[in-house]
Amino acid sequence: MKGKRDIIIMGKCLSSKNIYTIHNTRLPGCKEIICNGFYDNRGISIKYFHKSTFHLLDIKEEFFEDLMVTSKKGVIRGMHFQNPPFGQAKLVYCIKGRIKDVILDIREGSPTYGRYDTIELTEEKRNMLYIPEGFAHGYMALEEDSIIFYKMSNEYNKDYEGGIRWDSFGMNWGNEKFILSERDQSFKKLCQFNSPFVYK
Repeated sequence: MKGKRDIIIMGKCLSSKNIYTIHNTRLPGCKEIICNGFYDNRGISIKYFHKSTFHLLDIKEEFFEDLMVTSKKGVIRGMHFQNPPFGQAKLVYCIKGRIKDVILDIREGSPTYGRYDTIELTEEKRNMLYIPEGFAHGYMALEEDSIIFYKMSNEYNKDYEGGIRWDSFGMNWGNEKFILSERDQSFKKLCQFNSPFVYK
């Protein structure tokens, strides 16, 4: 029987200080990570990041910047990335509300180049998404005042920011009345994009 201090990875149990259940996405390298909550009569505690455990999951980046964003229902932010040499791996989780998170493979030579996947991140599920470099990332807020938290492996650098137009790669965002920034609507379409990322 697996104890409460085990990590569960695709049915295999490894010793750790917390429980994470891991699901691979349809895009190689990206992982959904579900966190266990520890309850007592005071409430709940959740460990979203544990360096040595994440190393067991082959998530070995050092994270240099945290960002928290609040979004109204119907807001779409994306599809963002930073160009090399300031590319960013990300850990993304929703600490309040619910979002539809979207990842797009933009690694030249990747067998899944131009394909996307979606994961619903919610405060109830306590799940997060690990996104390595070479992916464009975005999301749509599904509830009012959803709060999203990021850990990033490089600091933000305005001169190296990039993006793919949100409606140019086949993603069905639904029938909401969307709210987008002018910047996000000005990005190149995927078919016009020359990627600086190479699949390894």
